[in-house]
Amino acid sequence: MKQSNETYDVVILGTGLAGSVLGAILAKAGNKVLLLDAGSHPRFAIGESTVGYTLVHLRMLAHRYGVPEIGHLGSLEECNEYISTSSGLKRHFGFMIHRDGQEPDPREINQFRLPKVLHLASHYFRQDIDQYLFHVALKYGCTAIQNHRVDKVDFDDDGVTVVGEDGSRHRARFVVDGSGFRSPLAEQLGLRDEPTRLKHHARSIFTHMINVDRVDDHVRMGPDDVPPRPWHEGTMHHMFERGWFWIIPFDNHPKSTNPLCSVGLQLDPRRYPKPSDMTAEEEFWHHVDRFPLVKRQLGRARSVRPWVSTGRLQYSSKQVVGERWVLLPHAAGFVDPLFSRGLSNTAEILNVLAWRLIRALKRDDFDPKQFEYVEQLEQNLLHFNDRLVNSAFISFSDYDLWNAVFRIWSYGSLPGAFRVIHEDLKARRQQDPEIWRDLENVASPGLWWPDKPEYRQIFDEMADYCEAVEAGEMSSQDAADRLFEKLRKADWVPPSLGIARRDVRFIDPSPARLRKMLLWSRTKAPADMRPYMVGTSVEAIKHFLKGKRIF
Repeated sequence: MKQSNETYDVVILGTGLAGSVLGAILAKAGNKVLLLDAGSHPRFAIGESTVGYTLVHLRMLAHRYGVPEIGHLGSLEECNEYISTSSGLKRHFGFMIHRDGQEPDPREINQFRLPKVLHLASHYFRQDIDQYLFHVALKYGCTAIQNHRVDKVDFDDDGVTVVGEDGSRHRARFVVDGSGFRSPLAEQLGLRDEPTRLKHHARSIFTHMINVDRVDDHVRMGPDDVPPRPWHEGTMHHMFERGWFWIIPFDNHPKSTNPLCSVGLQLDPRRYPKPSDMTAEEEFWHHVDRFPLVKRQLGRARSVRPWVSTGRLQYSSKQVVGERWVLLPHAAGFVDPLFSRGLSNTAEILNVLAWRLIRALKRDDFDPKQFEYVEQLEQNLLHFNDRLVNSAFISFSDYDLWNAVFRIWSYGSLPGAFRVIHEDLKARRQQDPEIWRDLENVASPGLWWPDKPEYRQIFDEMADYCEAVEAGEMSSQDAADRLFEKLRKADWVPPSLGIARRDVRFIDPSPARLRKMLLWSRTKAPADMRPYMVGTSVEAIKHFLKGKRIF
């Protein structure tokens, strides 16, 4: 039996984005970190789409913990300069409702444009991004062993021993499991909810493709139906009853050197049971053939890697923090790639976990009570995302209801991100780390806009109404009407974005509309949101006029 002579402060299982970022942060703070992984880099991974909240938190991690390389993920420009030119451009979330055998109705399309003045978001080509971050972790002093499978983790009063399938033993004071669904700790400690408490149901079929056409070249709509940005410049969602396709191009900007496109299909297995007489590829094309526009867009496409077909993807854990251990988000649970929450959840958890773990290592005190907020946040991130995605899947059958869900989701992410940017700027200017910690003092951890009770109320009502629609206790039209009426009466919704107007299909926070929102924020916005709405808008416009971005 092989016994390592080294004793580490932390062993991290998994060297994906989460494990490598945390490893770099801990090593930069002076800790001895061992990274273990069952595979090796470079390797295929999904979870490619980012949102503003993801980028804001990655930048904050870089600022807060002194690892600037993490911040390079915060914009496509820096990904191109420092990592590779293989990632794609993301200017928006695009949505189209489809029905069997029909062209999309131009009255049933939506686009949420990511604010140009804030950032230039990316579609991460994960094998390059993850390998880069793995090398960053090594640069800051982490030790790594790849192609190493963990058999078990032994705990005692003084620490942990990670035992490999090859009999090797590695000693540490704390273990972090960032390995994903097949989490060794979750299995060993019996942490999974059986069955999962999550309400959403979906399975997945996905691959990477070449020769995926621009959807803009195949849309049959009039000039009034052209969105603020070309569909090809963002993450495209083709939605239908109880399912959706994702189209995530990596080749959609002039500097791209990657011709590939991530393509996948989510299906509710209760509506679409997994067939026994089709391969994953055959089933995928079967559903493509149902929708004329999707069929045209993918008409020349072909897969460049093996197809993956899963069972139900949703899983959860009843506990994510314990004595000398913690599960990172993808080891703890998962809901759905819809709304691109996976990377965002990871960045949020790393932000609140890292400083606590650094403090625990300095004090040699690993009482789980000091990680209670990590437990609360991680469980709430699952809960709120589950309610959001479940609501969306229910609403796909009726555009009016989807249109309301779309607005409640999209607008909440805007002031939520503004709040984080404002506090991050303040913390750096005042050199006061307590400002970062104060971001945790919120009523609804895990919700994108966590300090606004009125937003929490409409979010919960949205989810309750959608569940009532599914149960046959409310019509979808009644649910949509009620939600739009609440948005219309809300004094925390700026009129310039058209959030409360159901006829506004494209939510476009352009510089001009943000200037109008700034005026509204100064004069009419509720007092509790005014500081970060005004402060961030001013800074964003100021930086934008100088040809720079705010973070």
